[in-house]
Amino acid sequence: MTSQPITAQPGTPYGEFLAEQEEIQRLKWLASEREGHDIGFEYALNDWAKNHRAEWRSMRNQMLRQQD
Repeated sequence: MTSQPITAQPGTPYGEFLAEQEEIQRLKWLASEREGHDIGFEYALNDWAKNHRAEWRSMRNQMLRQQD
């Protein structure tokens, strides 16, 4: 039995969760590179929620509406 990666459709709750998690991981990687050490997921999550989420969500919703 082989396991298949789980894929989720954009616009579904799970698909949006995965897209947001990917952006948080990207922020974590970039900030960790800049700082010279791993900043940790919790720090990246808080920074993301405070400084980036609202704008990303707005752009993401606009992109999803255009695809419909």
